[in-house]
Amino acid sequence: MSDPHAPQDDDYSATVLGSHWFSGPPPPADAAPDRVEGAVLRFGPGVTAALPAPFPVAPAPAPTPPRRRGWRRYTLAAVVLAGVIAYLGWQRFGPGVQVREVAVSTDPRGPACDTAADVVAVVRTDGRPGTLTYRWVRSDGTRSEDLTERIPSGRREATLHLMWTFRGHGTYPARAELRLLSPARLTAATEFTYTCPR
Repeated sequence: MSDPHAPQDDDYSATVLGSHWFSGPPPPADAAPDRVEGAVLRFGPGVTAALPAPFPVAPAPAPTPPRRRGWRRYTLAAVVLAGVIAYLGWQRFGPGVQVREVAVSTDPRGPACDTAADVVAVVRTDGRPGTLTYRWVRSDGTRSEDLTERIPSGRREATLHLMWTFRGHGTYPARAELRLLSPARLTAATEFTYTCPR
C-alpha cells in the first residue's frame, strides 16, 4: 500500500538522502583537527580534498646504496695466502736440491790397532728437499754400492759416514773418496795412515 501523503514525483526516491544525514554538520571554519593520520577517505558524490597536515611533510631521502668494500677488505689476505701457496708449491715441486760443497775428513793420526777409521763427508746444499746418491771408494780397491741420503726441506747439510776397519800390524797409507753421483757429480777425498807396531 502506498502512502497517500508521499510526493507523487517520479524522480523521488526514498534511498536518496541528503549529505547531512551521513556526514554530519559541517565543521566550524576555525576548528582544526587534533591529529591527522593517513588519507581522508570520503564516500558520496564528488571528491573532497584531504585536510592539510598540521606540519610540513617532506619526502624521505632515498637510501644510499651500501658501498661495496668487501673485496678490498680481503685483498691483502688473498695476496698473502697466494704467496704462501706459491712458496710451498715451489718448495715441493720446484727444482731439486742443489749441492754447494763436498768435504771429506777423518782423524789424520789414523785409527789405533784393530779399530775402524770414521771417515766423514759433509755435503752442503741450498736447503731444498731432495735425494743425494753417492758411493764410497777406498784405496784398497773396494767400493760401496750406490747409497742414497734423503734431505728434508730446510736442511742445508748432510753428513755421510764411512767406517773403515783395519786389522793386523804394520803401516798402511789409506785414501777414502766420496763420489757424489746426483744431483751433481762431485768428488772429495781424505788420506790418513794406519799404523800398528808389533
